[in-house]
Amino acid sequence: MRTLVTGCAGFIGANYVYYLLSTYPDEEIIGFDSLTYAGNLETLGNATQNPRFRFIKGDITDGDAVDALFAAERFDIVINFAAESHVDRSISDAGVFLRTNILGTQTLMDAARRYKVTRYHQVSTDEVYGDLPLNRPDLLFTEETPIHTSSPYSASKASADLLVQAYHRTYGMPATISRCSNNYGPYQFPEKLIPLMIANALADKPLPVYGEGLNVRDWLYVEDHCVAVDLIIRKGGIGEVYNIGGHNEMKNIDIVKMILKHLGKPESLITYVTDRKGHDLRYAIDPSKISSQLGWLPRTKFSDGIVKTIDWYLDNRQWWERIISGEYVEYYKKMYG
Repeated sequence: MRTLVTGCAGFIGANYVYYLLSTYPDEEIIGFDSLTYAGNLETLGNATQNPRFRFIKGDITDGDAVDALFAAERFDIVINFAAESHVDRSISDAGVFLRTNILGTQTLMDAARRYKVTRYHQVSTDEVYGDLPLNRPDLLFTEETPIHTSSPYSASKASADLLVQAYHRTYGMPATISRCSNNYGPYQFPEKLIPLMIANALADKPLPVYGEGLNVRDWLYVEDHCVAVDLIIRKGGIGEVYNIGGHNEMKNIDIVKMILKHLGKPESLITYVTDRKGHDLRYAIDPSKISSQLGWLPRTKFSDGIVKTIDWYLDNRQWWERIISGEYVEYYKKMYG
């Protein structure tokens, strides 16, 4: 079995590579990543020491490079984690999101068709559904919830989902789609909420919180997400969409306060900043379908996962300190001033 993992040097893609290597001793994994600002080859340091993993640098929008890759490797499975994923960046510059998330998906699927891949899996997001009101905790996103996007990022991911479904309908593409809630855990790029707050708290810097911090997200520990994706690929129905949620709804401000408490830092570090344009109020996923059909349930409670995550960042300071000392610093200043 030979598997292609695109976006392998990013947060979730790298965690999935490690999951595959630890779970399937006879499978070969090829990682493909263009190493943009959020792709860090150091994240794959341990994986590159494993003879069953090989890394190839390349862009999923480069048709010639993708075709050559598929012709040489003859993949059985393709999992597309490659994406531009930060909402704030999509508001500042939508073009790169459309190129990578839509045209990149098309390029991959065209190659998957030509070289007869047995399963193509698209990793999507709950953000394609838009948001839910804060005063209706009974409402959850299901796979039947209409797509209703709020940002260029979510619009690009929704477009890719529709393209995958069209390729399945038109060409018989053996494809599946998963839509996950907010992930957290090791190796997450420091522009995201949890690692950003950890890094700033450790440096005694202000912790920027949008609006009043009342926006609610459903949090999913990244390893639980990896287990779910793998289960969909191996046992999920072709052409199906599966929601992956953590049953861990939390207000942003409550997460920030949990991080400060665990690190022994004062809440006076919290700084409220101008809210994001079009900021979604609440995400909440109903994972009943994957639970009932495939037997998946999240294993990690947020109270446990957040402690594991904070401790990982404490133990791996060199990894994220190298990141925030570079290009990210200028972007951070621009966004949060």
